[in-house]
Amino acid sequence: MQWQIEWYIPLLIFFARICDVPIGTVRMIFVIAGSKYVAAALGFFEVIIWALAVGGVIAYLKNPVALVAYGAGFSAGTLIGMSIEEKIAIGLRMIRVINPHAEVSIAKALRESGYKVTAIAGEGQKGPVEVAFFAVKRRNVPKVMEIVERLTPEAFVTIERADRAASVTLPPSHANGRRSLTKMFLLRK
Repeated sequence: MQWQIEWYIPLLIFFARICDVPIGTVRMIFVIAGSKYVAAALGFFEVIIWALAVGGVIAYLKNPVALVAYGAGFSAGTLIGMSIEEKIAIGLRMIRVINPHAEVSIAKALRESGYKVTAIAGEGQKGPVEVAFFAVKRRNVPKVMEIVERLTPEAFVTIERADRAASVTLPPSHANGRRSLTKMFLLRK
């Protein structure tokens, strides 16, 4: 009968999904970060585990317990994958702070804490503001937010993922003091 299933089959399906979904989440983090070999290795294990889980659910497709185990494993795996992603915190974040209290220099405080900050003067609805922006490692975002909230709790802060951050050094000037445009726009492979 199609409804009969060994008791451990739904558990195997569930735990297979709990393994392959977080691996997929972490793999995508490494893809975005540009770590292609790590991503490829994770993909190898992810797809093998996924194939076993799908094979198990297809073999018992008419059994609702197997289907529920597959869905529940996917959901639990998603939560686990997101938790892992928060813990490893790979990548960079671009932070912009609009400080409505221009007399309190958030840029100076962040620089004193070791961050490389660019600041410009701005004009807000109620007068002068300080606009500070900088890239930080994702794991440092909570530290930065502590500094900002301590000094200027009314600041407007935006945080977004940054693909890369790099300093670009232009080639030395020619004798006439102008840089060659072709050299300035060369891209490294």
